[in-house]
Amino acid sequence: MNFTGEELTLMMLYSPGTRRGLITTLEGMRQELTKSERRLRSLTDSVLDKLVQMTDEEFDRLPLYPDLEL
Repeated sequence: MNFTGEELTLMMLYSPGTRRGLITTLEGMRQELTKSERRLRSLTDSVLDKLVQMTDEEFDRLPLYPDLEL
């Protein structure tokens, strides 16, 4: 599954750590969006569509939290 940089950022910001949890969180966030937030709604819909199509194992391999060496 190919995610854009914006999609990965949205997922990183809202992910509780699991695919199902992220789906639930994004669905809740989406319900709070106003009509003027069309771009964010579209981005959220795209992410949700892709998350529903993937497996938990595929989700676990996503680079949502890069290793940061200080």
